[in-house]
Amino acid sequence: MAELIDIAIVGGGPAGLTAAIYGARAKMNTAVFETAFPGGQIVSASWVENYPGFPDGVSGADLGDLFAKQAENAGAVFHNLSPVEAIRREGDHFVLTVGKDEVPSRVVILATGAIPKKLGIPGEADFTGRGVSWCATCDGPLYRGKTVAVIGGGDSATQEALYLTKIADQVHLIHRREELRATQCLQDECFFHPQIEMHLNYNILEITGENGKVAGVRLRSKADDTEKLIPVDGVFEFVGVDAKSELVKDLCDLDAAGFVKVDLNGATSCPGLYAAGDVTIYELKQVVTACARGAFAAFHAAHWLETRGRGA
Repeated sequence: MAELIDIAIVGGGPAGLTAAIYGARAKMNTAVFETAFPGGQIVSASWVENYPGFPDGVSGADLGDLFAKQAENAGAVFHNLSPVEAIRREGDHFVLTVGKDEVPSRVVILATGAIPKKLGIPGEADFTGRGVSWCATCDGPLYRGKTVAVIGGGDSATQEALYLTKIADQVHLIHRREELRATQCLQDECFFHPQIEMHLNYNILEITGENGKVAGVRLRSKADDTEKLIPVDGVFEFVGVDAKSELVKDLCDLDAAGFVKVDLNGATSCPGLYAAGDVTIYELKQVVTACARGAFAAFHAAHWLETRGRGA
């Protein structure tokens, strides 16, 4: 078994990387385990315009790289391409299964995030980051004065459609059922908004493109099987997200949707296990809020270790 470390961070997105910065700066032996390369989902964002300190915006890939470099400079150790397959409690510490290795750690911070549910239709993968998005707050400003489609019928979809009316000239709200699932007040706002055109009871067949960018969405009516092509510059999908909490489902409390329950400090119901970022329960899931929650989790994890006489 490998040497016992102080803080093992599972996930290298904004929450995990910020936790790594704070953990390392607290002089804790801090390691980050990431399935791919540091940055998380932010690296797929073509441009980020709402992160403080970058008035002209920054590419998601560059921002993720800067986070990782800062954590590494602080002393965090990275284990890229090292997916954690299991986490178990063993005595007063945890053991992470990483391939053929078992890595013991006094504290674990879960920052695995959540995955937006995808439609799995033609064109979706081809135009991800080039017109297909899962975050209106992040990418909406790129479509100022343009036409966009929002896919979904719940609160998130209607809220984001209304948000996009402040930026885009026209918003097409597309839902596969005859009725929206959103709360009535949000439905009313959407139905009576002059910039929103509703397309209910339609299946989405394809996202089309031209010159490497989204150009439209092809729909089929569930009522009469007729098809139509709507020209759009961007497509925003809001059909739900899945929390990546499988590793801790037997260790701490989750809500009904699988998101990790944490207190204000990022602590879970399992002593020594913290969580931060999109895998936890909170409303505004943005890069800046993920960073803040990563900082809270690492700060309090380090304090928890210090009160027990442990640390690097």
